[in-house]
Amino acid sequence: QVQLVESGGGLVQAGGSLRLSCVASVRSSSLYAMAWFRQAAGKEREFVAGISRSGRSTLYADSVKGRFTISRDNAKNTLYLQMNSLKPEDTAVYHCAAAFTVNSNAVFERRNDVANWGQGTQVTVSS
Repeated sequence: QVQLVESGGGLVQAGGSLRLSCVASVRSSSLYAMAWFRQAAGKEREFVAGISRSGRSTLYADSVKGRFTISRDNAKNTLYLQMNSLKPEDTAVYHCAAAFTVNSNAVFERRNDVANWGQGTQVTVSS
């Protein structure tokens, strides 16, 4: 079982930046592919970005491509999401997610693949 704890959310003006972090309480986070999902009020949880166990493969939702960057530091069991050029439509609770993958370069994006969720961190972007 992996426990995931997110941090770094907050209130920012449109055009600003935030960096989210997710610490995994596990002996080695390199066993898990990781991803960020978000859920806006009244909407379904949606995929934002994913990264493979090795860190060599990444995947982004079209809505954040070119603005967000996902990365990981397996030595620190930590996942990051650098968010630049934020827009009001990025306002949501951002959740960290983990999934076990056999292929170290595989990335997941489906909610059904998630084995563990974090509680989430609120990101609010004002116009």
